[in-house]
Amino acid sequence: MEKQKDMVDSFQRDSGEFLANLTATLDELDRDLNEAQEMDSICTDEWCVAIERNIDDLHNEIYMISEPRFSDASDSQKIRDLRNRLHDLYGEV
Repeated sequence: MEKQKDMVDSFQRDSGEFLANLTATLDELDRDLNEAQEMDSICTDEWCVAIERNIDDLHNEIYMISEPRFSDASDSQKIRDLRNRLHDLYGEV
């Protein structure tokens, strides 16, 4: 029983760190997109294709997250928020 509790705690800690890293990545992508909107010279075809690929990669990462039964509601909400933010960012490209 103790081993299972340690495993659950470890998973929750690791998944929280993973979600924080995904959030930081979306923050950085959002800043880059806002910066590009201000400077027309950045948004070349090559740049736009690269951004779309990054968004597609993030999309795959975020939508592949499976929520185990022992995750709490805040983790589920964070995942939903990440998915919504990604959707909004894709609309900006």
